[in-house]
Amino acid sequence: VQVQGMTGNIQFDTYGRRTNYTIDVYEMKVSGSRKAGYWNEYERFVPFSDQQISNDSASSENRTIVVTTILESPYVMYKKNHEQLEGNERYEGYCVDLAYEIAKHVRIKYKLSIVGDGKYGARDPETKIWNGMVGELVYGRADIAVAPLTITLVREEVIDFSKPFMSLGISIMIKKPQKSKPGVFSFLDPLAYEIWMCIVFAYIGVSVVLFLVSRFSPYEWHLEDNNEEPRDPQSPPDPPNEFGIFNSLWFSLGAFMQQGCDISPRSLSGRIVGGVWWFFTLIIISSYTANLAAFLTVERMVSPIESAEDLAKQTEIAYGTLDSGSTKEFFRRSKIAVYEKMWSYMKSAEPSVFTKTTADGVARVRKSKGKFAFLLESTMNEYIEQRKPCDTMKVGGNLDSKGYGVATPKGSALRTPVNLAVLKLSEQGILDKLKNKWWYDKGECGAKDSGSKDKTSALSLSNVAGVFYILVGGLGLAMMVALIEFCYKSRAESKRMKLTKNTQNFKPAPATNTQNYATYREGYNVYGTESVKI
Repeated sequence: VQVQGMTGNIQFDTYGRRTNYTIDVYEMKVSGSRKAGYWNEYERFVPFSDQQISNDSASSENRTIVVTTILESPYVMYKKNHEQLEGNERYEGYCVDLAYEIAKHVRIKYKLSIVGDGKYGARDPETKIWNGMVGELVYGRADIAVAPLTITLVREEVIDFSKPFMSLGISIMIKKPQKSKPGVFSFLDPLAYEIWMCIVFAYIGVSVVLFLVSRFSPYEWHLEDNNEEPRDPQSPPDPPNEFGIFNSLWFSLGAFMQQGCDISPRSLSGRIVGGVWWFFTLIIISSYTANLAAFLTVERMVSPIESAEDLAKQTEIAYGTLDSGSTKEFFRRSKIAVYEKMWSYMKSAEPSVFTKTTADGVARVRKSKGKFAFLLESTMNEYIEQRKPCDTMKVGGNLDSKGYGVATPKGSALRTPVNLAVLKLSEQGILDKLKNKWWYDKGECGAKDSGSKDKTSALSLSNVAGVFYILVGGLGLAMMVALIEFCYKSRAESKRMKLTKNTQNFKPAPATNTQNYATYREGYNVYGTESVKI
């Protein structure tokens, strides 16, 4: 049997005894740990002398430190001409600049080394062997890890972390949905459907109340001038009232449209109704106008997912994480019901929803036509959102809160100076400058906060097409009503003239002014104001 474990090579002879091994021995003190010697099967424990211990603590200044990292945009990337370059000059990115700043403060020489398996670091549940960058530190193949390595409890048990150089959380990436096309009647959007219905009922209610108070109030009635309208001496005077039901509807409509009307209430009760209606329309029209421009000039994107809860309770959109990393570990260990449900789905999904690299996950989101969501760190999500083809977006808030830290092996003499260097860079604002440089200054999709915002544009015909439809429909309706009125009046006039002719045949009588007035009065009632008998 021969395997690689936390203490290096694990091999047994025929008697079951371990062979071919060397174990470093550390002495634990209040100030930290130091290497006290080593142990192997031949020499047993071999202590270091004081001179060796002194040289070990200072050796970082005299040798080239191996800095393990991972190829992940924008943290570590190859330069376009990297084939013509050598050493650290081949790379660029946030972590490349961070490693340079740390080395400058700690005064060390370093060499960047890309982790062979391309993983961040997780422990195999069966073999208990660490992979990725964590494994590089645990098994002594690297001295520092400068990468987007999340600080977690299980990693802290085997390696040391500096103070976080970047704060983040798990977020959701989806394909950016298509912008919703404005509807024909999008000019109605500033007010909710319920408000429009209430306005219609309020309009009808005000018209009816105005009609009733005008009927009850004596100040809305007035006698006609007998000089202008000759009457039959036997009939009582007919006091007209301008606010019939149709005129009341017309007055309310004119007030709502802020156009006025050729009639107005004269009684106190009628004026109270009109004043209250004017105030109501003032507020409604002002609110509508204030929101109209925003609703007509903004193109909105409707996202099918807004939170982790939305993901958990649906089955149409698949979702997954990186196959080896802290995000997967977060869901595996979580005791929150929503995340437990998501983990149960992810581990049993077919085909697998776990991806080998972040790039694979992003590519899957872009090719899925909105049917796959990728769970990853918010910083990476924000970076990809700023990269062409600008078709991904971050939705919802972060699922947790954590940080990236610079990692060193347990008991490393570099832990304290590296930690102090990170704190100093944070206080000097260099960390913020580096993030702006690689996230937003080099962005390809517009301003820093414009990725998921609604964009304002000029009005198009589709925004206001409904208004033109209403105009054309109103004109057509008016012509139809005019035709109906003409036919109705022509038929009524024909009947009246026929009846008059028959009456003259049986009882001839000269036409009087009273008859002419009656004819005029009938036409006036149809097209003008209305009157009632009391």
